[in-house]
Amino acid sequence: MHELAESEGLLERLRNDRERALADAFTEHRERLRQIVDIRFDRRLRSRVDVDDVLQEAYIQAAQRVEHYLNDVSTSLFIWLRSITCQTLIDVHRRHLGAKMRDAGREVSIHGVYCPEATSACLSEILMGSFTSPSAAAIRDEVVDQLEAALEQMDVIDREVLLMRHFEDLTNGEVAQALELSPSGASARYTRAITRLNEILSTISGIQAGEPDGH
Repeated sequence: MHELAESEGLLERLRNDRERALADAFTEHRERLRQIVDIRFDRRLRSRVDVDDVLQEAYIQAAQRVEHYLNDVSTSLFIWLRSITCQTLIDVHRRHLGAKMRDAGREVSIHGVYCPEATSACLSEILMGSFTSPSAAAIRDEVVDQLEAALEQMDVIDREVLLMRHFEDLTNGEVAQALELSPSGASARYTRAITRLNEILSTISGIQAGEPDGH
């Protein structure tokens, strides 16, 4: 079992006392999962759906599928719960937005695991909160538009890597699991993404280049 797999103790608990062990694990990871949902949640649903409702649905889905996880422990339990949560969020988007999802609720398949895409609009808004930006609202809006258009030219997986590392607070090893890459491959992908991001930022006045701060 490699370093990214769960400890034998936790796996044994899941096999012998599944309901309690899963509940404890979900509680332990709840804030990280909440952060993922909050970042990727379509803003049009804020007044209709609560983040806690999405997490509750994700927990129910995890409880129904935990046997599949135990039969193939290829990632940490957190990364598995993250994939369940992402798919649950996709389902919530589909139920409430339907065809309108194409506007801002796009989804991306990363090695078979779907998740609401880190759209250029989403990432540009987050980045504007992380980098030095103009104070005047009109200028800020103009910069956001420029940044969104530039980020749209990035590879979708590069945007995902940035979101995972800096705004979901995933480690390099966790990104490697999520993308089914080697740790060195995930690190190389991140370096490429940061380089491309800084190239984009250097072309836009009002934003100071560098690594985003994250949460």
